[in-house]
Amino acid sequence: MSIDLSRETKTEQNQQVSEYINKVLSLIEKEEVNKEEAAWITKETVDGFREHVNPGFLTYRKSVTKDGQFAAVEWSDNGACFKDVNGKEYIDCLGGFGIYNVGHRNPKVVKAVTDQLKRQALHSQDLLDPLRAMLAKILADITPGDLKYAFFTNSGTESVEAALKLAKMYSERTTFISTTRAFHGKSLGSLSGTAKGMFRKPFLPLIPGFRHVPFGDIDMIRKTFEVCASVGEDVAAVILEPIQGEGGIILPPENYLKQVRELCDQYGSLLIFDEVQTGMGRTGKMFAAELYDVVPDIICLAKAFGGGVMPAGAIVAREEVFKSWFPNPFMHTTTFGGNPLACAAAIATIGVLIEENLPERALVVGEYFLKELKEAAKGHEDKVLEIRGQGLMIGIEFHKDEIGYEVSKGMFDRGILVAGTLINSKTIRIEPALTIGYEEVDMVISTFKEVLSLVKA
Repeated sequence: MSIDLSRETKTEQNQQVSEYINKVLSLIEKEEVNKEEAAWITKETVDGFREHVNPGFLTYRKSVTKDGQFAAVEWSDNGACFKDVNGKEYIDCLGGFGIYNVGHRNPKVVKAVTDQLKRQALHSQDLLDPLRAMLAKILADITPGDLKYAFFTNSGTESVEAALKLAKMYSERTTFISTTRAFHGKSLGSLSGTAKGMFRKPFLPLIPGFRHVPFGDIDMIRKTFEVCASVGEDVAAVILEPIQGEGGIILPPENYLKQVRELCDQYGSLLIFDEVQTGMGRTGKMFAAELYDVVPDIICLAKAFGGGVMPAGAIVAREEVFKSWFPNPFMHTTTFGGNPLACAAAIATIGVLIEENLPERALVVGEYFLKELKEAAKGHEDKVLEIRGQGLMIGIEFHKDEIGYEVSKGMFDRGILVAGTLINSKTIRIEPALTIGYEEVDMVISTFKEVLSLVKA
């Protein structure tokens, strides 16, 4: 098919695009939109997803009705909540799967980013950029043990990719041990560590050398180490989420992580903690590694690292491991990783977490949340299998996907957003801002209790 357009046609097309852009930008300028504008935004959003993004989202999201004609379109946010384009407020207990640890649009984080933006947005890629150095120093100070050197990324999967490459360069070994129900991202390397078959199958074969063992089974990890050593495929690293997130908020058995650390030491392998979801105060400590008194060789961060304002991630590693990249710092790079805006956001985020004692707050509020959710579920054992969690990382596991979806949909209709889509709701996750108030927690609990009583087993 020919794609040549006449000069007149191209000019007319550009004019239409320009007019559309100006309309969109004028709406962005507004603090509030009127009913007609809200209707236009909703229609453009639904049509745009159907025709140009991915119509699958309209099928599986609870924010869209079955016929796809009406949808909740998010428009603004603040604190522990966000509003849709029609002004309806929702308590955000999904939190972008743990992005908003310091709340939505935390003013200190927003100020740091806007202050930096007034001076410089991105760096030249050649000169030394100061905020990257300052953030790396802060990370060396707050991460466990002797973790010292940082490499910055834009997302969780990028952090995992960097960790895997660093581990390979450190020892030139190529075998990795991951676990069942693990989620480490969906780019090709991190997907090799991810366990969910639905995500893996279309892209096989993945990066060779990955062995998956049951999470929490120390005997199986021990045997895998032994077998790998006996056949000459020594393990480069074990990669673990200290608490599994996507897998359903799975807590490790007692002493499991310490025993994995001991096995890694015994076999000269690295231990990588994927703290993309558990890090930055979510579990009641700044890092979940501290909960279990284990120091990894590499820690992966993202999600809440940018304060819910900027996409940002990092790995932090021991000097002995990281020095593999000293001779040639261009062995692994990313254009936007460690950019000034992201670094400003991360620095401010860490400041808020420390100054406002948010990790400690997550522990206390999380204990209350967990206790009250369990109380609300009493009498519904035919629907709820288990409620578990650590800090403000909570999972409600149902007997069937369908029950979980109906509960999450019912809560959404009543202004509470929790994780749970049409194809993945057996365990719904609750990961609100660490700043969430007790009044909002009580509202979530009462709504959960109400919806649970209406859903059929």
